[in-house]
Amino acid sequence: MNQATQSICLQGEAGAIETLVDLPLGETAQGTAVIAHPHPLFGGSMHNKVVQTLARAFVQSGWRAVRFQFRGVGASEGAYDEGRGEVRDMLQVIEQVAAQGPLALAGFSFGAFVTSHVIQALGDQRLPQSVVLVGTAASRFEVAPLPQMLHDRCLVLHGEQDDTVPLTSVLDWARPQFLPITVIPGVEHFFHGQLPLLKSLVIRHLNN
Repeated sequence: MNQATQSICLQGEAGAIETLVDLPLGETAQGTAVIAHPHPLFGGSMHNKVVQTLARAFVQSGWRAVRFQFRGVGASEGAYDEGRGEVRDMLQVIEQVAAQGPLALAGFSFGAFVTSHVIQALGDQRLPQSVVLVGTAASRFEVAPLPQMLHDRCLVLHGEQDDTVPLTSVLDWARPQFLPITVIPGVEHFFHGQLPLLKSLVIRHLNN
């Protein structure tokens, strides 16, 4: 992504976890953002353009951005585990790169589903300072509800014309929680042609 990108190898229960760390240039990071990628069986990886855009937004806002490959993707060892092992992968990454200091969590599609369960697993002991969920895969997986105390720190973005995850399914997930959803008119799942808009909305959220 930039000259401050570092490639590191972490250890998870299934073996190596391939990881990239992007650092803000010329300043000390205000915290660590861990970002989860889309579905491993459908080409999802930490190099996905939405995931890269999320990382750029966090870096531009002064955060250290950590992207990683779920088990079975790229150089990460192991095999797809229907979300269960992937939650543990993300928890391992957090434990190894963000054990202390401010934490932010983000995910796209399947990664948003995983992130919701990571938040649930962390509980009150490690509440993230900020949460960003994009294209939350509520029609395909059982996305965990977000704690009420996190709602003011959470940005949930969804494209109006998302044909991979229908907007109605995300609204059905959010409605019982009274969790606001930011809907982008005319945008589909992968934000084709609208990645700059996605980036600006995330930066606005982080700088509030």
